[in-house]
Amino acid sequence: METLLGSSLTIFLGMTVMLFGACALMTGRALAMTWRPIWQALPYGLLLGIGCRYLIYALFQGELLSLGGFIASTLILTGLCLLAYRAVQARLMVRQYPWLYAPAGPLGWRRIDGSNPPS
Repeated sequence: METLLGSSLTIFLGMTVMLFGACALMTGRALAMTWRPIWQALPYGLLLGIGCRYLIYALFQGELLSLGGFIASTLILTGLCLLAYRAVQARLMVRQYPWLYAPAGPLGWRRIDGSNPPS
């Protein structure tokens, strides 16, 4: 597992999920709060993955050019960013347009008349 991730599992989880995961959640929230398109989460997820790999290398002597670690970090961070984006966007749609939309779970909304919202 250490050869795939480029560092120990503890360091990978601590840096990727705990530290940079919080940053990815804040990034997704900021994108949704400013009504940016969802595709902008992808380059930010990539940048977060690069920063995560660099800090693992600089602070914990992890492997900088670990392709497996970079892909895993980037996928996790981009996923968290997209999850936060969708959750905040759903909350904003229901809160800003209460006469038009009702909540449909934590990640969605529905039209009050029963039809599906445009995506």
